[in-house]
Amino acid sequence: MWLEDRTRRSARGGQPSGLDLERITEASVRLLDAEGMAKFSMRRLAAELNVTAMSLYWYVSSKDDLLELALDATFGELRLPDEQHDEDWRKQLRDLAGEYRALLVRHPWLSPLVGSFLNIGPNHVAFSDAVHRIIRRTGLPEDRLAGAISAVFRFVYGYGTNEGHFAARCAAAGMAPDEYFQHAVSVATSAPDAAEVMRESIGLLSAGGGDTVAQMLDRDFDVALDLLIAGIEATVARNARD
Repeated sequence: MWLEDRTRRSARGGQPSGLDLERITEASVRLLDAEGMAKFSMRRLAAELNVTAMSLYWYVSSKDDLLELALDATFGELRLPDEQHDEDWRKQLRDLAGEYRALLVRHPWLSPLVGSFLNIGPNHVAFSDAVHRIIRRTGLPEDRLAGAISAVFRFVYGYGTNEGHFAARCAAAGMAPDEYFQHAVSVATSAPDAAEVMRESIGLLSAGGGDTVAQMLDRDFDVALDLLIAGIEATVARNARD
């Protein structure tokens, strides 16, 4: 979309006044955050911008173009590690993983779009470059790099996606996360087939500490990430011995 869209727009003149691609993209992200992808449409976006739907087609060919632009725009929110700063790769990996998790939670509509497009917008490319640079600094052999990226960032993708869905369910129910969690536990433990498994799950959650859902989510994320980093370190050490 990127090169094709720029070429098409540059060949046109007399575009509608008051509109530009940045404004259209910002409105798309805002609508997707507020209403989700199911309600998103060219007509709905045009109403938000107070223009005709045909005005939007001066800048994009389809709704997919808007989704691709919105996807890349959100990746611009990520704070990427300084390429010139010689910081420990573990800290950089934790920081970037945390940024990606938070992004997925802030924008629950984002996860279904990741992988739906080529993701060659400038912000996503910058994110991918940062991921590759950090993983290369671990000392892993070349044939282990792609696997390490998958292990860490597919985990983050899954964790952030589930967390985002949980936040959306809480909002839809009009409940705070802790209130919704207690309600869900009450319902699940009252079901005979699920009661025993739920009691065990609750016991595991309690054993790890944390008084709130947010604390439990942060704790489990940090523990899982520590285990992945330990696995990378062990692989590097084993490779050095062999």
